[in-house]
Amino acid sequence: MGQKMTDSVTLTIDGKTYTFPVIIGTEGEKAIDITRLRQETGFITFDPGFGNTGSCSSSITFMNGEKGVLRYRGIPIEQLAEKSTFVETAYLLINGHLPSLEELNRNRVMLNDSSLVHEDMHIFFQNFPKASHPMGILSSMVNALRSFYPELKDEDNITKDFLNLISKVRTMAAMSYRFSKGEKIVYPRHDLTYCENFLNMMFDSPVRPYVLDEDIVRALNVFLILHGDHEQNCSTAAVRVVGSGRVNLYAAISAGIAALWGPLHGGANQAVIEMLTDIHKNGVSIDEVIKKAKDKNDPFRLMGFGHRVYKTYDPRAKIMKKMCDKVLSKISGPDPLLDIAKQLEEVALTDPYFVDHNLYPNVDFYSGIVLRAIGIPTNMFTVMFAIGRLPGWISQWKESMEDPNWKISRPRQIYTGLSEHDYVELKDR
Repeated sequence: MGQKMTDSVTLTIDGKTYTFPVIIGTEGEKAIDITRLRQETGFITFDPGFGNTGSCSSSITFMNGEKGVLRYRGIPIEQLAEKSTFVETAYLLINGHLPSLEELNRNRVMLNDSSLVHEDMHIFFQNFPKASHPMGILSSMVNALRSFYPELKDEDNITKDFLNLISKVRTMAAMSYRFSKGEKIVYPRHDLTYCENFLNMMFDSPVRPYVLDEDIVRALNVFLILHGDHEQNCSTAAVRVVGSGRVNLYAAISAGIAALWGPLHGGANQAVIEMLTDIHKNGVSIDEVIKKAKDKNDPFRLMGFGHRVYKTYDPRAKIMKKMCDKVLSKISGPDPLLDIAKQLEEVALTDPYFVDHNLYPNVDFYSGIVLRAIGIPTNMFTVMFAIGRLPGWISQWKESMEDPNWKISRPRQIYTGLSEHDYVELKDR
């Protein structure tokens, strides 16, 4: 928990004054500790969406939306995206420090050793309806993992649980795609890295063997790193809230996947491509799109622009834009959706309305374009987000389990229903 300051705040209710301590975090952010508010005053706070409420203290991720700052365990996201790999970043998030060469190699071996899923699980995949969304399948299958791989309690084996989950989620994601296409499963190879294996399991074919491209592999690594963690967002909060009931790791992560599925959260990158598809299909000009986006009375929403937290440019978007430009340079042949995306980007970066309202392209905009360029189908975009976010969820769950100030989550409410009245007999109604 943050350090309590000598300063405090006072609250006056009906002439009576109450004093509450102030907490300050390591980056200078301040909070009023209202842990005893209801007990001392009988009042609660009202904060829909919890935008002004700190539900926990955490040492994992720091972000400053006003300054466009994002750090994992104190390391700037820009440095991790440039120098790290997803596997190394996952280790950092979960363990709190960068791995030594020996630790990193051991993790790589364990990830490869854990990459296969139980053969009985294949039956589950085969029996989902063909129209099932991959996120629904993934959430269900992660929950089912608990039955096949019971958790082990000592510290070394708990680490194996984490790596087991990170490895198997990648395999299950590729399997769900192959099943949906009616294609045979491609099994992971021990000679490939985490991201190389995923691409190969997705796209390899006896007819047309998949050729790994160094820049594509790097782009996927960066995509996963940028999505590793993001403070107490909707899905992370879901993992912590569900985990506060002391459920198993798989159930908590399954809840996070379900929360991420929503179009206002993890589904935003899919929504970007769907928006571009609608623009192209309906023949709407860029000028018309921009006009509709500026009209407050028009229900149209320009997906992939602006961010609830970042009041300046999303630092992840800057990094993803570089990956986007590199990947697009490798595409042969025109893609009308990517052409529309480039035109929208150009307008958003120069139009005074977008600049003044901080409606810059965000990470969802560029990541949607990158995933499409790589060949990932649109309905798998959110699954890709889930793979990236998994180490963050695990680290948040682990931190909450180790928190000495842990309490089961129990938000309050302001009741607005009917006041007390008598039951009326059926014959009198």
